[in-house]
Amino acid sequence: MSDVVLLRGVGKQYEPAGPPALADVDLTVGAGEAVAVMGPSGSGKSTLLNLIAGLDRPTGGEVGVAGTVLNKLSEKALARFRRDNIGIVFQFFHLLEDLTARDNVLVPAQLVGRSRQEARKRADELLDSLGLAARANAYPARLSGGERQRVAVARALINQPALLLADEPTGAVDAAAGAQIMRILQDLSRSGQTILLVTHDPDLAHRCATRTVEVRDGRLSEAVPA
Repeated sequence: MSDVVLLRGVGKQYEPAGPPALADVDLTVGAGEAVAVMGPSGSGKSTLLNLIAGLDRPTGGEVGVAGTVLNKLSEKALARFRRDNIGIVFQFFHLLEDLTARDNVLVPAQLVGRSRQEARKRADELLDSLGLAARANAYPARLSGGERQRVAVARALINQPALLLADEPTGAVDAAAGAQIMRILQDLSRSGQTILLVTHDPDLAHRCATRTVEVRDGRLSEAVPA
């Protein structure tokens, strides 16, 4: 099994005189694994996710994703790499309000230059698989929180990323929608999608992850298997 995520001795320091946000973190995520990252607020979970997403840079160590060391890339190359290899599902959706559900899903495909016909076909297949075929032409303001998050999942998957990052994906939806998102993540994991999931919810970690790690005070440890 090849490694999709490989962190070695990764540290992140925001304030020179303050405690590190992350300290000497090693983490390996193999292809097809679903790993949950848990820990209290302020423990370093979001910092870890941002480093793996290429949204932030470490102050020490190496961050490798899909065989590429992100530290070594320029900002432009990093943006291209993230666009081509990483899908991100945010807690608060971040949909474009002036685009329909389908057009929100299409944005990443347009950025990589896929043909409109090919991209639209995949977008419609994703929306259909997520129970949103009838909502493809609806604008975000007309969608429920659960529907918005499912659109965000489709958008994250449109370019068939090597790695799917999910940051508290059930944190901004009600219990019923959260259960839907949980089932989607379970299905993706069973299909072989590599997932790194940041969550406060032990039930989500238990149901959707094959392995759980814990971050406390910037340090990473293996938790009881999910």
